[in-house]
Amino acid sequence: MRRRGVTVILGALITALLAAGVMISDLPYVILTPGPTVNTLGSAQGTEVIQVTGAKTSSSAGELRLTTVNVQSKVELVQAIQGWLSGEDAVVPRELIYPPDRSEKQVQEQNAQEWKQSQTSAETVALRELGYPVQTYVRKVTPAGAAVGKLQENDVITSVGGTAVTGPTQLTELVRAKPVGSALTVGYTRDGKAGTVVVTTKATGDDKTPRLGIEIGTKQPHPFTIKIDLDKIGGPSAGLMFTLGIIDKLRDEDLTGGKIIAGTGTIDDNGVVGPIGGIPQKLNGAKDAGAKIFLVPEGNCAEALRNAVPGLPMAKVATVDDALTALKTFTSGGTPTPCSAS
Repeated sequence: MRRRGVTVILGALITALLAAGVMISDLPYVILTPGPTVNTLGSAQGTEVIQVTGAKTSSSAGELRLTTVNVQSKVELVQAIQGWLSGEDAVVPRELIYPPDRSEKQVQEQNAQEWKQSQTSAETVALRELGYPVQTYVRKVTPAGAAVGKLQENDVITSVGGTAVTGPTQLTELVRAKPVGSALTVGYTRDGKAGTVVVTTKATGDDKTPRLGIEIGTKQPHPFTIKIDLDKIGGPSAGLMFTLGIIDKLRDEDLTGGKIIAGTGTIDDNGVVGPIGGIPQKLNGAKDAGAKIFLVPEGNCAEALRNAVPGLPMAKVATVDDALTALKTFTSGGTPTPCSAS
């Protein structure tokens, strides 16, 4: 065989091998696909998702479904091309999901931690909605502090200067709103009995910050226990749907109206719904699950509108109260506040 022919054959073989290598090599991308949806009012893998012990629970005719996104972390060229051509999947740079300075395991651990925190915040918000407020109480009275002889451990602080205390941050703000040496009327509850006492704030050492001289904590007494039993899902985006699920279980009212409701969004202890990632995939997952409406965090509305799914209305929610209003409106035959691009 002539040398030129050998060269051509070898060149073709090398090109084919290189092409094959590219086809099977992992690319610096991940693929986001619609993940499973879970009815927070039902069961997953034979276990009730929201478990309440010590209180009567109600049953609903419909469903409240949290939505998820699957992340395919190893991506070959053929899979990337399929993802780019898909109407539901997204191919994004790997570093958006797994930052270069953190391992995949570290990201998963953080997601697990955020998942647990979302459940804690959901319980806090739901209990407050059900009539069990967060209480700010005295953990310890500081020796020689302003409150010595006036406040005691376990006193629940209810007001400062006539303003109701709704949390530890607000308590601190109320105390610091007046200069050191101000006489503040502090309302409290001790052993179930309400009282008031005047505390003159002091500073500590060179620090000129006015203080009551107490260490504070929070508690939320309620006569039952709540447990959320759902594994293998990470991140904080199920917070809103967990909150609604707890409320629905402990109220006689059926929030679903017999319909399948889907949604997403983080929740903080104040009931604020925060934006999340993967809205396009979650919308498609909700539609596949038969959802009749999707609750969208206000911060995700512009993206949701760009990726709207035919036949799936979207309601804008900024707080858990917005979500409850949207459900009531929708199940009564009305139209909840829709997403807007602004």
